[in-house]
Amino acid sequence: MALDTNIHEKFKKAFEFKCFSLIIDAYQVTINEKIIQLDWNENDISQELCEKLDCNPKRLQWSISVTREFHLSTTTNKKKGFADKLLRVDLRMSNITSKLEFKYFFEAKRLKENDSGLKRSYIDDGMDRFTSKKYPSGCMLGFLLQGNVNKTVKGINKLLIKDKRNTQTLNSKKNDLHKDYFESNHIEIGVLKHLIFNYTKLDE
Repeated sequence: MALDTNIHEKFKKAFEFKCFSLIIDAYQVTINEKIIQLDWNENDISQELCEKLDCNPKRLQWSISVTREFHLSTTTNKKKGFADKLLRVDLRMSNITSKLEFKYFFEAKRLKENDSGLKRSYIDDGMDRFTSKKYPSGCMLGFLLQGNVNKTVKGINKLLIKDKRNTQTLNSKKNDLHKDYFESNHIEIGVLKHLIFNYTKLDE
C-alpha cells in the first residue's frame, strides 16, 4: 500500500510540474505578443491564457485537457437551480494516466499595488476558497496590472497579519520555471502555491 501511495504522489508531483509549465508558457506567449490589456477583466486574461494553453503542443504530448470556468460538483442541497449556484474555479487541468486521474485547479485574481480591495479579494475569494477546501488542490494566480510584485505581495501579507494570520503570509521561494513564485502555509491544507504574472510592462 505504501508503494502505491508513493507512486501516486510521484505522478501527482509530475502532473503539477506539467501544469505549471503549461500555464507559465501561456503567460510568456501573452507577454511576447503583448496581447493582454491592462483594463481587461480577470476572465478576459484567463480566457487568453486558456487559448494559449490549448495551442501548446506539449499539452497534447502530455495528454492534458484544459477547462476554463469549471463548475465544482456538490453532494448537498441538490434542489432546483442548484447547478446555477455551484462554485466555479477559473482553470482546471486534468490527465488520465496509468489508470489514475489527476486534476489541478488555478484560481485567478487581478492585483494592483495600490488597490487594497483587489488584495482583499485575492485572500477572501481566492486563498480562502482553497484553505476552506471549497476548491480542490491547486494554485493561486495573481495578474499584476499595476505596481511592483514584491510591494503588492507585502500588501497582501499586511492584510493577513491584520487578520491575525501571521503564519499564512506569502513567502518568496525559488522556482526554476517562474521567478515570481510564492508559498503560504496553512494548517488546513499545508502549502498553497502562488504564481504572480506581471503584466505591468505591457504599456511601455
